[in-house]
Amino acid sequence: MAEVKEKRHEELGLSDEQVLEMFRTMLLARKIDERMWLLNRAGKIPFVISCQGQEAAQVGAAFALDREKDYALPYYRDMGVVLAFGMTTKELMLSAFAKAGDPNSGGRQMPGHFGQKKNRIVTGSSPVTTQVPHAVGIALAGKMEKKDLVTFVTFGEGSSNQGDFHEGANFAGVHKLPVIFMCENNKYAISIPVEKQLACKNVSDRAIGYGMPGYTIDGNDPLAVYKAVKEAADRGRRGEGPTLIETVSYRLTAHSSDDDDRVYRDKEEVEEAKKKDSIITFAAYLKEAGVLTEEFEKQMLDEIMHIVNEATEYAENAPYAAPEDALKHVYAE
Repeated sequence: MAEVKEKRHEELGLSDEQVLEMFRTMLLARKIDERMWLLNRAGKIPFVISCQGQEAAQVGAAFALDREKDYALPYYRDMGVVLAFGMTTKELMLSAFAKAGDPNSGGRQMPGHFGQKKNRIVTGSSPVTTQVPHAVGIALAGKMEKKDLVTFVTFGEGSSNQGDFHEGANFAGVHKLPVIFMCENNKYAISIPVEKQLACKNVSDRAIGYGMPGYTIDGNDPLAVYKAVKEAADRGRRGEGPTLIETVSYRLTAHSSDDDDRVYRDKEEVEEAKKKDSIITFAAYLKEAGVLTEEFEKQMLDEIMHIVNEATEYAENAPYAAPEDALKHVYAE
């Protein structure tokens, strides 16, 4: 093996332990996601909307934030974000099975509609991009109350064409609010390729219209995303306003468990994208840097599979919500 020229993570102020934890969180997200697909195909859970291919961007970004005080407003694929912010495998499985203990909604919402007050994960809804103006509102409140926080909001490149994105970005730019807008560009809005979604080359090109900097980053590189989000967070805390970050990766699965992507993209295209899978490439970097060994990777995987197996069994056997509780938490009581 060639000698490592530099440890990129050390240049970013990250320890070996921190980058191992980043990799572990990425791998955990992948294995939970893979298990959910198996459960769906076995008829045990109703729906899956996958994070596969986007874990590096999600985890790299989350690790760049202050997870003790910053707010996350994730979109439906952001399993890596919510795991990094403190949601557990058991809680995600409870949501997948729509059980009473689901922290997102007590079994009311579809999977992927994350929300957990104690970890400052703000609940989302099915209409895409509604989380953007909410993130801007939280940032405005934080600024008015002189709180040292930033809000971090994610969305797909398809969602960047919705009115909520433009209204939220404009308001944040005008008032110099501490918001990080992160577009997870996975190349497809369900079946529509990115070339048919944008009149400009990159989503980040739109930033100039809202008076904020915009950057396009390799979404398969968690360290590059970490660096961009850390700089955006520091900028927001200094009172310099919002930042738009576009992470470019690839959606490795169908849009959801109810979609057949074979009708709109070639198998060869997907197989080519898998060569850049961040689970593989980040593991390779860590091994080259002398941080991860084959033995430790296997040990980590064994521990993760134990967690996933235990969470699956727990959630499958957990009680469903009582019918009489269906309207709880809908209206003020």
